[in-house]
Amino acid sequence: MTHLTVNGPVTIDRKVYWSKATGSVRPSDRFLGIAQHSVSPGVREMCCLESLDSSFTRVARSLKQTAQLTLSEDRIRRVVEAEGQTVIRAQSSSVLAASFTAEDCSDGVMVTGADGVFVPVVPETQKARRRATEAKKRKKEGRRSTRRPGRPKHGADGDYKEAKILAFYNQNKSKTHVVATLGDCNELGRMMRREGRKVKLGKAKFSYSVADGATWIDRQYQVNLPMLGARILDWYHFKEHVVEASHAVYGEDSPKASIWREKMLGAAWEHGSLVMLHRLWPYVRRHTCERREALASLRSYVESRTSNTDYPHFREQGYDCGSGPTESQCGTLTARVKGAGMRWDADNAASMMVLSALDHSQQWNAYWKLQRAA
Repeated sequence: MTHLTVNGPVTIDRKVYWSKATGSVRPSDRFLGIAQHSVSPGVREMCCLESLDSSFTRVARSLKQTAQLTLSEDRIRRVVEAEGQTVIRAQSSSVLAASFTAEDCSDGVMVTGADGVFVPVVPETQKARRRATEAKKRKKEGRRSTRRPGRPKHGADGDYKEAKILAFYNQNKSKTHVVATLGDCNELGRMMRREGRKVKLGKAKFSYSVADGATWIDRQYQVNLPMLGARILDWYHFKEHVVEASHAVYGEDSPKASIWREKMLGAAWEHGSLVMLHRLWPYVRRHTCERREALASLRSYVESRTSNTDYPHFREQGYDCGSGPTESQCGTLTARVKGAGMRWDADNAASMMVLSALDHSQQWNAYWKLQRAA
């Protein structure tokens, strides 16, 4: 067999034992640590590292020119996507520790944030068309199928799937631990508990979340991380709702809209959302029809989040009121899978995102040390 290493391919002659009960057994492969992979950890790391920011075509060219390693684009893709699944398993089994914990935060305060972002995936309808087209082409050319054994992958229900990002960081943003999943909100909740244990969130002197007003995010934090001292509604998202209401009532380009929203936002920022609600109520009674509906919608939105919008108290305590670090991770972790014209199988998109998360969580070297030890 041939095993690819950073120093080039190595050809290994070894005995293969077979029995009807166990099938083929290669003891030397297990002894050499090459039973699971045909490429070394060093080559896998190079492929993954290059693929964080470049297409697989560019990675193939780069590795050939700089490392004298000849791998096809398809082989690099399979190596990288398989490694991403290995990272997911390592995270789930808690083998891979976080790069920092609450004990490493100088002020003992830890912040967490969660958000959702859509990534392009291959729908089942497109997969079916591809399979039909390829079958006709093979029949015309008299070729046999080269598809791997097993059931073909099913496509997604639509063109996009929501990725969920979870981040933990200290207040000065010098340390970050981030993970991603394409699972549902309950999967995110399980990740909150698991990753919260890794960063020892329970040992923080104080911890809080900053996220947008999505109900599912707040519910998952409330259920899975009840030790949080505060759950803060991101100021930008709060502001967005006030701006939308001002446009609905006074018009987008009206000076009155600007004056009104500054009045409402100033009340919320300086005195809290309860004062803003008090000042909002006369406007609700004054207007009718669509304008009243817009104001009533804003009032309902704020009323259900009064505990999350006590901005004067949060600022007095020195807490962040913006979810910028989490929003930034949403863009960074999905940048590779959202390139022009790109569409992915959901599991492959997840592989690329977790590799990026591994890098941004300062876990890259620790993970590959584990792979070399294995």
